[in-house]
Amino acid sequence: MSPALAAANNGNWRTARRWQRFLSWPPRIIEQWPDEFSDRDRVMLALHARRSSPSIIAWREMRRSAGLAVILTGTDLYRDIGSDVGAQRSLHLADALVVLQERGPLALPGALHAKTRVIFQSTSRRKTQAKSQRRLRALMVGHLRAEKDPETLFAAARLLAGRDDIRIDHIGDPLEPRLGEAARATMAASASYRWLGGQPHAATRQRIQRADLLIQASRMEGGAHVVMEAVCSGTPVIASAIDGNIGMLGDAYAGYFCCGDAPGLVELLVRCRASQGRSDGLLARLADQCRERAALFAPAAERAAVRRLVADLIAIA
Repeated sequence: MSPALAAANNGNWRTARRWQRFLSWPPRIIEQWPDEFSDRDRVMLALHARRSSPSIIAWREMRRSAGLAVILTGTDLYRDIGSDVGAQRSLHLADALVVLQERGPLALPGALHAKTRVIFQSTSRRKTQAKSQRRLRALMVGHLRAEKDPETLFAAARLLAGRDDIRIDHIGDPLEPRLGEAARATMAASASYRWLGGQPHAATRQRIQRADLLIQASRMEGGAHVVMEAVCSGTPVIASAIDGNIGMLGDAYAGYFCCGDAPGLVELLVRCRASQGRSDGLLARLADQCRERAALFAPAAERAAVRRLVADLIAIA
């Protein structure tokens, strides 16, 4: 089950839909359990400990011995499980907990580690496109909400207002209207920044593929789809140094800036621009490091891990 369905056009939905395709029978994706078909269900994979909490509790009350896995999002790991009773209860009711990047277990109490597994999400590989040397084209993808920290991007764009050789495109719906207003104000103040609004997933992947660089500025992430999509498109990433990003890109990755640090983000963009076309420069180094991580996000690996999870849950009953 997923608290977000297709209309949300977000990572939660894409995870649920992809896992549905991985399994040999067609599991249902629903927002709330139980419903009129509940008597047919053998296992539950519940995405989001807090938002799915009522369904998780109902499942455990009605299906006491049936397998239950909870897949933890960034807001679960880095906010809700520390204060929300429903999210905390979900952790303890689950037979298995799933985190989506290698630092996820660090956010959980030690007593829960034994039932926690890491499943990296996956995406198809895309051919790396030839890039122009005329300017650095950076792209940020994420709906405009506080967790994605678009305000750091806005501040960085204003700092770059006098440069014509670095351009930033920004994709995402204005889930917080004030941030949409701030995006429009940033466009008016800086010709280096362009807000494109929400875009279909296919069009977004094409833009990621064409970009010289993906910016990932989030304050909290469970394992961002756009990071793996960039890595698997041959597009380097510069990212806020939060656990959700480090768990995707690795401890030794050279493209981190401090969360919320707009001058630090600008410094990386300027260094990447200065190194364009150089085999020994920062941009080439980031591309090499991303290439080394790409195998983690292979569909065959995720499919095998999801099938193992479901088989383990079925064996519990």
